[in-house]
Amino acid sequence: MPLDLKNAGAVVTGAGNGIGAAVARRLASAGARVVVNDLDATAAEAVAGEIGGIAVPGDAASEAGVTALIAEADAHLGGIDLYMANAGIARSGGPEAPEADWEISWQVNVMSHVRAARELLPGWLERGRGHFLTTASGAGLLTMLGSAPYSVTKHAALSFSEWLSATYGDRGITVQCLCPLGVRTGMLDDAGDQGQAILSPGAITPEEVADTVLVALRDGRFLILPHPEAADFYTARATDTDAWLAGMRRIQAKVFTEEESE
Repeated sequence: MPLDLKNAGAVVTGAGNGIGAAVARRLASAGARVVVNDLDATAAEAVAGEIGGIAVPGDAASEAGVTALIAEADAHLGGIDLYMANAGIARSGGPEAPEADWEISWQVNVMSHVRAARELLPGWLERGRGHFLTTASGAGLLTMLGSAPYSVTKHAALSFSEWLSATYGDRGITVQCLCPLGVRTGMLDDAGDQGQAILSPGAITPEEVADTVLVALRDGRFLILPHPEAADFYTARATDTDAWLAGMRRIQAKVFTEEESE
């Protein structure tokens, strides 16, 4: 269901910078009343001050943090129409990555969404409408070389969004999933050689992502793809998985060879 942003109450997590900040600005410019959340209180307050929004800094992942955020946002807004679960983290490595990296990736990239939905759904179902937007990244559609914790948890975030849409889509709940590829943010800077090899050439700005999000909020599509070519990659992955994996292995081998030669 398309979302009318005029005077809508919106919450954006991880909105102190990057994609979250850009979307918060676009929402405010479209007439929404925006709660800006971030672990970095100074960053959240700066963005909120810039857009005439409300800063509610804090942890958008833990059970207590999500409950507190939604309660405070609801009190400020008089009802939450849109919740953008945008906060995310990327930890590098594979099976050898520390247990703590796997655990925090799961909590921030997946359970933050589950906990938010748990809080929001009863009220949304009662009134027959609500809008849940997940930032799942292109890694949720494809994969991210060099970062198994990020890839695995972003796939899980996409899967949870699909489940929400299938379960509640006929009861007034709109669920959308934002899956950009490379975006010029601090996360891209920290993506490592493999991530940079894949993402940097076609990287776009957070503002370009936010523009795509605003269009998609109005038409209600499930997958929001700021990089349209991601749809072709996703199709190739599904229809010829072996060929797609072979291509990913070639990228991996190229990066590994370059690392060895340095």
